[in-house]
Amino acid sequence: MAQISRPLSAVQPSKAAEPTKPIIPPLFNGDHLTRAEFERRFDAMPDLKLAELIEGKVYMSPPISHAGHSGPHVDLLVLFGNYRAATPGVDSGSNSSIRLDLDNMPQPDAYLFVAPAAGGQATIDTKGYIVGSPELVAEIAATTAAYDLHEKLVVYRRNGVKEYIVVRTLEGELDYFIQRDGDFRRLTPGPDGVFRSEVFPGLWIDAPALLRRDLATALRQLQQGLASPEHQNFVNLLQSKLQPKSEKS
Repeated sequence: MAQISRPLSAVQPSKAAEPTKPIIPPLFNGDHLTRAEFERRFDAMPDLKLAELIEGKVYMSPPISHAGHSGPHVDLLVLFGNYRAATPGVDSGSNSSIRLDLDNMPQPDAYLFVAPAAGGQATIDTKGYIVGSPELVAEIAATTAAYDLHEKLVVYRRNGVKEYIVVRTLEGELDYFIQRDGDFRRLTPGPDGVFRSEVFPGLWIDAPALLRRDLATALRQLQQGLASPEHQNFVNLLQSKLQPKSEKS
């Protein structure tokens, strides 16, 4: 006798179609995105280390050389780290994504900021991101053609960065800008070539030594700044803000 086979659907319960997860596009150089969309795509690319949103446009880092970037970068971080160690109430970092505004989320090479508890202008949100502008931002750039001295400079100025340093490694120059009446003006170094920060008293940066990568000399100059009365006054001011209210009364 011939047998009639039943359709598979008649013997097995049908499965509800599983909802498909939305595909998150990757970041590409030149993308124009909102900061929220930039963060969404960046978070979906855990292997991506450096991507910035500047004026709504995505910038992704090319391969980085030792002489042109990573070596001078570490030297600057050493100076900032030593300053932080001697100045309670000041923090520093490198390559952290900073939430500046709806169109900008840069990753500065180095920065110094006054802790929120000590009256700093930036805060730390629940995800650990810096929100707002660090008082001092520094970038390592190849030449004056780099966007660090153009688009980024405009963004940092508009968002209230008080001091901005650009180390131009190929040209052997250091640009030091300071906020004056809502604009960046060039800070003049002393006759010895040393820049003396106004926002962070005692932060003395020996530009000639830093540019020739003479870190020992640059550190000696910084130690002189840290031993100055201006730095001690700054430390006292920060400590007075950091004291619990019960200790102040």
